[in-house]
Amino acid sequence: MEMRGFLLLWSVLTAFVAALSLGPSFAHVLEALPRLTKWSPALWREATVFNGQFVLFAVIGAPLDIAAILCPALLAWMLRGQAGAFWFVLAATLLYAVSLALWFGLVKPANDVLATWVPGPIPDNFEVVRLRWETGHMAVTATKALGFISLCFGLLGFRHGRWPHH
Repeated sequence: MEMRGFLLLWSVLTAFVAALSLGPSFAHVLEALPRLTKWSPALWREATVFNGQFVLFAVIGAPLDIAAILCPALLAWMLRGQAGAFWFVLAATLLYAVSLALWFGLVKPANDVLATWVPGPIPDNFEVVRLRWETGHMAVTATKALGFISLCFGLLGFRHGRWPHH
C-alpha cells in the first residue's frame, strides 16, 4: 500500500480508536448525575462494586485507552512534515496520555478503596470515595474530549493535495 493510502487508513483507525476510548468515559459522565443525586449509597455500591457493572470498561476500555495514545502518536510522527496537522495530532496524543494519568491519579486510588469494601454496612468513607470516583471520571472525560477535538482539527487539516507525498 502506498504511503498516502496507509496514512488515510491510519487516520481513520486513529479517529475510530479515539472515539471508542472517549465513549465509555462519556457514558460515565452521563450516568453521574443520577448516581450522585438519586441513587442510595447501597444501590451505588451494589452496582459499582459488587455486581460487575464496569468489568468491560477495564477489559476493553484499558487497551483502547493505550491505543488512543499510541495511534495518534504514530499518526503525528507520519505528519511531522505538516505543521498544522502535526501539532493538533500531537496535542491529541498528549491529552489522551494526560487522561490516562488522571485515571491513575484520581480513579485508581478510589478503585483500590472500592476493592476493599465488603457487603454489610456502608463504609464511613463512602461519600468521599464515591465523589472522587465520579469526579475523577469527569476529569478523564473532559481531557479525552479535548484530545478528540484536537485530533479532529488535525484530521481536518488534511485537504486535497496536502497529504504528504512520500
